[in-house]
Amino acid sequence: MFLRAIGRPLLAKVKQTTGIVGLDVVPNARAVLIDLYSKTLKEIQAVPEDEGYRKAVESFTRQRLNVCKEEEDWEMIEKRLGCGQVEELIEEARDELTLIGKMIGSYSRCLYRLRTIGI
Repeated sequence: MFLRAIGRPLLAKVKQTTGIVGLDVVPNARAVLIDLYSKTLKEIQAVPEDEGYRKAVESFTRQRLNVCKEEEDWEMIEKRLGCGQVEELIEEARDELTLIGKMIGSYSRCLYRLRTIGI
């Protein structure tokens, strides 16, 4: 039991490079992804429930978050998701959070305009 708890992280494969210029290895990629996906699910709640964008984001984010929680090894996360390297997934998740903020702003401006014209 002790060896499993202590030895597993020591025996885990360490990624040396992503092989992509400008994309550095993230040693704690799993933890970063879990955090980003959790934030995404929280932030997307501000988008109206009936919006297709919200439904799509919630669906793929939940699926990716579940894989990250189930797998501890970055290689297995990459293999199960089939969407590139964990570092690429981190960039995608950060971009999605930025986009959610823009979408929320867009909805707010749209609602304001509709209210000012009486709709």
